[in-house]
Amino acid sequence: MIDASELDQGGPFRQSYRPQRPAIEKRLQFNKEETLAQLGFLGLGIMGYPMAEHLVKDGNEVALWSHTGSKAKELARGGKATACSTPKEVAERADFIFYCVGDSAMARQITLGADGMIEGVRHGAVIADCSTISPAASKEIGAAFAKKGVHFLDAPCTGSRPGAEGGTLTFMIGGEKSAYQSAKPYFDLMGKTFYYCGAAGQGLQAKLTQNLILANIMEAFSEGMVLATKGGIAPELMLDILNNSAAKSGLIAYKAPFIFARDFRTNFSLKWMAKDVGLALESGKSMEVPLPITAVTEQMMRAAVASGYGDEDFCSTIRVLEEWTGVTVQK
Repeated sequence: MIDASELDQGGPFRQSYRPQRPAIEKRLQFNKEETLAQLGFLGLGIMGYPMAEHLVKDGNEVALWSHTGSKAKELARGGKATACSTPKEVAERADFIFYCVGDSAMARQITLGADGMIEGVRHGAVIADCSTISPAASKEIGAAFAKKGVHFLDAPCTGSRPGAEGGTLTFMIGGEKSAYQSAKPYFDLMGKTFYYCGAAGQGLQAKLTQNLILANIMEAFSEGMVLATKGGIAPELMLDILNNSAAKSGLIAYKAPFIFARDFRTNFSLKWMAKDVGLALESGKSMEVPLPITAVTEQMMRAAVASGYGDEDFCSTIRVLEEWTGVTVQK
């Protein structure tokens, strides 16, 4: 984990030290307005909007873009934010750029496509992709920016909607460590826990592993709860047993009450979790790592998406098993 305390505390002040301490203190009393970098944020969905909002509320100049232009205009009404018409325009305006989009195709489009960021990016800028996409696609995008003298980070995050709204996301970062350190003050506005994972693509590798495990836990819970309910065990009783045994899970303790209340409003959508699990399977295949349980979990999620539940929270995958067995896991 990288903390701001690890950053160089000396910098130019160490080199220009003089015995007259009051003079040093005067130099350190800088005006925040003069030191703010120009920021950019693209992708204002469930996660991206509140993430960008934290940057705006901190008083930064933020260039905004979203496929749904009205979202950028809405957020630009406050602070020093500006709604841009293209990703290229965001890149022309910003030194540090963050984006959070749905999949690899969207990431390629806003970075390397027509009117993409690569057409207007500043030399020396830092771009951080907070999406969960294919590690191979991320490396391809990063390589293209490197040719322009631009630093690229894969920085997927976890914490769903509550983490984005509360500024408590967890980030997993891959890429140049120095680029991450320079962007850290802005990451701090959006998250509270940070893991520097290594070279390009390593942040994504960690995120895919995490989501693979989450998806499999949810599938196991769904199967177990449908089995218990079909066998006559009350869902609340079964959950209490789980919470007081070695089968206890933070994910289940959080998601179960929503399932019992039949509240499938989205914190993290099923379609995006299915996408992430598919990416994990692709990663496993590329490294010849068999993932048999995950393969079944992905198929169950695909079945739930095909049943029309893709835009609901990913815990709605239980509904497929409920339909197959004729039971409902509820209070």
